[in-house]
Amino acid sequence: MLKTPELAMPKSCKVTTVCNGRREVWSDYEEAKAYFLELMMSTDGEEHERAACVYIQLMHGLDECSDED
Repeated sequence: MLKTPELAMPKSCKVTTVCNGRREVWSDYEEAKAYFLELMMSTDGEEHERAACVYIQLMHGLDECSDED
C-alpha cells in the first residue's frame, strides 16, 4: 500500500493553468499552487472565484486547470 494515494500526486511537475483568459505553463506544481492561493486570498469578487476554481483543481492534481466551467 502506498503512503500517499496516487491520485493525490501530480503526474508530472508541469501544469498548465488558464485564468481570466491567460494561459500559463508552470514547471513547478507547488509554485502554481502557491501563486493561486495568494491570488485567491488577496482578491475578492469574480477574481477570487476564478483563482479559487483553479486552485481547487490544482489541489486535485490535475495537469490542466481552468477557471471556465
